[in-house]
Amino acid sequence: MARRSRPVWLRALLSSWTGRFGAGMVLLIVLTAAVSTWWTPFDPMLSEIRDRWAPPSWPHLLGTDATGRDILSLLMAGARTTVFVAAGAGIVATVVGIALAALGALTARWVREATAVLVDILIAFPVLMIAMMISAVWGGSLWVVVFAVGIGFGVSIARVTRPELRRVQQSDFVIAGRASGLTATQNLVQHLLPNVAPVFIVQLSWSMAVAVLAEAGLSYLGFGASLTEASWGTLLADLQRYIGVHPLTVVWPGVAITLTVLGLNLLGDALREATDPTLSRRTASADPALVAEGTVVA
Repeated sequence: MARRSRPVWLRALLSSWTGRFGAGMVLLIVLTAAVSTWWTPFDPMLSEIRDRWAPPSWPHLLGTDATGRDILSLLMAGARTTVFVAAGAGIVATVVGIALAALGALTARWVREATAVLVDILIAFPVLMIAMMISAVWGGSLWVVVFAVGIGFGVSIARVTRPELRRVQQSDFVIAGRASGLTATQNLVQHLLPNVAPVFIVQLSWSMAVAVLAEAGLSYLGFGASLTEASWGTLLADLQRYIGVHPLTVVWPGVAITLTVLGLNLLGDALREATDPTLSRRTASADPALVAEGTVVA
């Protein structure tokens, strides 16, 4: 039996070091979050005063904090919070972004103009400030972070995607689709969204990366994860108070946040190149088979 080949876009994605590194980092964080749901070296919320500030050793590979909690276990449990916020904000941003972009590009003129005004108003408010204001009223919650960041960056996605939708809407194949009887929804799904996917993917990956930073920042300030939830932001806030005495412990949550954000950005950029034929020409020299399979356009 012949071995089934990988999809063309996946081969294009893995042909660059940025795609491999970004995909590897995101996969590592997701796997860590999955494993932490049923196993961590120690209970991340368990305090053992006799083990406070234990140095890196075999029982505690990254040491412990001021209350004796295992830092590696806290990082693993915090990965669940990171994945939840990034995925949740990405889903909310996708729904809001596609809905507003479609309203602003494919509807009647007065609806388009009203949507443009709404987007301009919403985009003027900083996302983090909105999240802090909501948290001050309703209390700190990861759901507040997810919806505040998701809606905020959904508006940004709509603002960037709307002109692309308008441009693609004037293409011959879209006009032919309308003439053949396709509804506006069918045209949107079959023709418009696939052609704006590269722009959309970059904006989505950027919004997910900023969601990770937003959660860490809000949790650091006390507006995000609660005291009973493990978070890299709260861990960073706890450890930075002792940075003069135990500086190495602060490094671990900072490195985790940095690598996650870097991985999401690199993966988004690589996915854009893998799904946009006009940006895939450079991959021809690395894998000529991609040209024959239709990824590279002359």
